[in-house]
Amino acid sequence: MIRFAQPYFLLLLLIPAAYLAFYYLKKFLKPSVIGYSDTQLFAKSKITIRVIIYRALPALTAIALSLTILAAARPQAGHGQQQVFTEGIDIMLALDISGSMMAEDFKPNNRLVVSKLVIDNFIQGRQGDRIGLVVFASQAFTQCPLTTDYPLLSSFLEKVDFGMVEDGTAIGLALATAANRLADSDAKSKIIVLLTDGVNNSGQIDPITAAKAVASLGIKTYTIGAGKQGLVDFPIQDRIFGKRYVKRQSEIDEETLKEVAGITSGRFFRAENSQALQEIYNEISEMEQTKIEVKEFYKYEELYSGILSWGLILLGLAIVLNTTLIRSIP
Repeated sequence: MIRFAQPYFLLLLLIPAAYLAFYYLKKFLKPSVIGYSDTQLFAKSKITIRVIIYRALPALTAIALSLTILAAARPQAGHGQQQVFTEGIDIMLALDISGSMMAEDFKPNNRLVVSKLVIDNFIQGRQGDRIGLVVFASQAFTQCPLTTDYPLLSSFLEKVDFGMVEDGTAIGLALATAANRLADSDAKSKIIVLLTDGVNNSGQIDPITAAKAVASLGIKTYTIGAGKQGLVDFPIQDRIFGKRYVKRQSEIDEETLKEVAGITSGRFFRAENSQALQEIYNEISEMEQTKIEVKEFYKYEELYSGILSWGLILLGLAIVLNTTLIRSIP
């Protein structure tokens, strides 16, 4: 980064520019004339080094003056440095991996596959936050603790699949497990984003009791009910016909999810398709913005000495040439 400490001196550059313009316009408009009876005297004349220097001397003088003026404007080179201060958010993602997540109402894939894709997009869109992952069915466990290593977190998310624990839906236990990971966090903002498609039917902790414990720790919870209510397509493996679909009843306990969100000062969202789910995670990401403050520091190095030296050298050279090699006779 280059700047001038005294930029008003740059206005003086008009002087050498005007000098050059005046000199060459004068030569063009009013050339010198000497009377000779016979021009054959100059037929074999050549352009010598003296002629070249004579013609270039005004430009050399103008360059020397320009460099001197630039030096007076004090050019400086700035070397920048940035300090980034982040006020990150600690986020625990809780993902339901119960058998009901196999339902294929989130075309073209099942609920779990689509949820993983959307969650991964959410992770990649964050900056400066610590994010962790809890998965749950009849039990809940931490798939990845809080981390800022998003590629590592994504790799753990990719490995999430059905059958990692016995089937069931332990929403209360998932909340407690996620909150336990956030309990010792010193982040100013701590949140849980819980996605489920069912009704709490497993675990030793009911969702409301868990929500109250979560709220006491100052943790906000966003709950997402994923999937359509009623009959949905559910894949089964038939020994004779292979994969086929049957209709199964899908039930989502919206009231409990709303209450959990309300107790923890969060919000409840409903997603009946993949697009709605993506929009929900985008909205949560917008609501929970990380504060990033950037301070820039610049150290400036003076450059005028080198420019001034060249300006004085060229000016001295112009004076020497004008008084010696191309000295004119009055």
